[in-house]
Amino acid sequence: MHVLVTGATGFVGGRLVPALTSAGHEVRALVRDPSAYDPPPGVEVVQGDLLEPGTLASAFEGIEAAYYLVHSMRAGDDFEERDRSAAGNFAAVASDAGVERVVYLGGLGEDGDDLSPHLRSRREVEMILADADYALTTLRAAVIVGDGSASFRMVRQLVRRLPLMVTPRWVRNECQPIAVDDVVAYLVGVLDAPETAGETYGIGGPDVLTYREMLARTAEAMGRRRPLVLSVPVLTPKLSSYWIGLVTDVPTAVARPLVLGLKNPVVVTDDAIRDHVPVELTTFDDAVRKALAPDAGTPSPAPGGNPTAGERGGRR
Repeated sequence: MHVLVTGATGFVGGRLVPALTSAGHEVRALVRDPSAYDPPPGVEVVQGDLLEPGTLASAFEGIEAAYYLVHSMRAGDDFEERDRSAAGNFAAVASDAGVERVVYLGGLGEDGDDLSPHLRSRREVEMILADADYALTTLRAAVIVGDGSASFRMVRQLVRRLPLMVTPRWVRNECQPIAVDDVVAYLVGVLDAPETAGETYGIGGPDVLTYREMLARTAEAMGRRRPLVLSVPVLTPKLSSYWIGLVTDVPTAVARPLVLGLKNPVVVTDDAIRDHVPVELTTFDDAVRKALAPDAGTPSPAPGGNPTAGERGGRR
């Protein structure tokens, strides 16, 4: 199948491209700066920017399926408008080009929840992508564990630097993290499952953990003592993001949407995807050990400022 990947330089996209080629697909990567991208053998690279629709037509020529792995985690206060514009441009050009399938990686969370601004934007993008002439498959994930993940880097550095943490009450919320390799397996697998076209699925790993438990088990994997975690009602997510920006190298502009996105429990309530795409799920502990390995070989996420692939706004 002729496949286009947007966000090929990101945390997930950087792994998806070689997985698609290994599965026998002919892959084209849409990137803003081809000189900064070293594609796997056989991958065609096309320059374009989803915020500039005039640059996109050639990228979609002859494409049967496309992946949308783009969002503006670092784009500043106008991120919602940028996400809206990028998704609208993609949907219009893909429809005009006759693309049959689009696969979108969104964020897990109940629609009725008081969602964070970034997760609300992800849902708006989902609706924009769905209102087009192709069949959209949406996969929704919570925390994605892997080397190169901003949220995992944040957890790892907190564990390494702070034996005592004072956190908001969200540290007791439940989450269903998933290994990045399993996310990629689902993304590739839905192309061979035509019955998933037009459907939305939650995807998660085999473990449901609180954020406190995730910190503790990451500490164990690192060979460190479990941090003492104290949750207090007066510490707001906004203040927490400033604090994280001070004690880790995760910029406050990135930490804030991540922390805001942790306020809601995010657990898969329907695992119907497993009826169509069988994936041998990786435990949280194994995913952490792999992410910590010196030879994890993760592609570096693209720098901030423009919409890019990577982590779900407010969650990864």
